[in-house]
Amino acid sequence: MQNSESIKAIPSNRLQFFPIMMFAIIMGLSGLSLVFYKFSEAFSISKIFGLSLGLFSTGLFLIIVVTYLFKIFLYSKEVKAEISHPIRVNFFAASSISTLLISMFFRHINIDISEVLFYIGAFAHIFFTFYTIKFWINNNLEIAHSNPAWFIPIVGNLIVPISGEGFIHSSVLYFYFSIGIFFWIILFSIILNRIIFHKQFAAKFMPTLFILIAPPAIGFIAYIKLTLSLDFFAHILYSLGLFFTILVFVMYKNYMNIKFFISWWAFTFPMAAITLATILMYELTKVQLYAYISYILAFITTIIVLLVAKETIIHISKKEICIME
Repeated sequence: MQNSESIKAIPSNRLQFFPIMMFAIIMGLSGLSLVFYKFSEAFSISKIFGLSLGLFSTGLFLIIVVTYLFKIFLYSKEVKAEISHPIRVNFFAASSISTLLISMFFRHINIDISEVLFYIGAFAHIFFTFYTIKFWINNNLEIAHSNPAWFIPIVGNLIVPISGEGFIHSSVLYFYFSIGIFFWIILFSIILNRIIFHKQFAAKFMPTLFILIAPPAIGFIAYIKLTLSLDFFAHILYSLGLFFTILVFVMYKNYMNIKFFISWWAFTFPMAAITLATILMYELTKVQLYAYISYILAFITTIIVLLVAKETIIHISKKEICIME
């Protein structure tokens, strides 16, 4: 009885517990909108789905940005606690990644807005990259703190070459790409060590295993953008992305009966990434197998986003989100 009364007392201060992980929602939705757009270009279907979802993602992105800015001004202590947390600190980069993804969407609508968003997102992301790596170095982290969410500040560096094509000199894009590829390999070794030799992840972080898909998938797209070459290394990146996609589905029992958390959105963006990579592979090779895989992955990604969105809406209506953990 006392617990229920304390939960009812929280809503007046829900802003206090508004999590930085909310930006992961934008990553998933905007990623799916880009999938629809790319699908329409490759397979000649209507662009209305990509346009509608992209505009919705943009509106939701603005709402989340404004809400978190209010939290910064009104509850700065809580924000400092988040950015000093060994796990949540990694999710701050989700805000800059969301900005870059919205920038990519606006390439189809208004190139000037897209360019402004790119510079904001690229600058913010390199800041969060340096801040996060400095945080890792200066704090005594334990192996238990490591999880695939550590890839978030790294993956964003691989998105910059995709989002920044034509906006900035290629040497800057190579700078971001180099950071992303180098630290992906380093962090993957750490995460694999944690997964194999140490305790299992907490249930709320099991979906973050899907983030393993994102670095090679996004890296493949970025590499093609930079080199315009489907060479040996490009094939390695795409094949690794496809391997991790198959792996996380082989492990489907690990995700059964998990209580809903915002971290479920970790399912969504990596699936959008491998779908985009597969569509690009089809465009480059014209091999029909990649077309079939593109259809399958686009369908699965759409279903996953719809299911996670449904659960998010249900838990928001029950006021089970933005509460003290």
